[in-house]
Amino acid sequence: MNSVKIDFDRCKECSYCVQFCPNQVLTNGSEINKKGYYPPALQQIEKCIACAICARVCPEAAIEVIKDING
Repeated sequence: MNSVKIDFDRCKECSYCVQFCPNQVLTNGSEINKKGYYPPALQQIEKCIACAICARVCPEAAIEVIKDING
């Protein structure tokens, strides 16, 4: 299964990743990071196609997408 890693402490809650994810894998989060922002949360990770749009639009480079080459 593909995976998305979010560096919660780098996130500044711009929500670009949530807006541009074609499969709505990311949603607005409810946990506060150490800077006072709400990083995104993962939902329905099985819908992730590892397109990495979320990582490319993140101005803080807080997202890493890992494609599962076995599945």
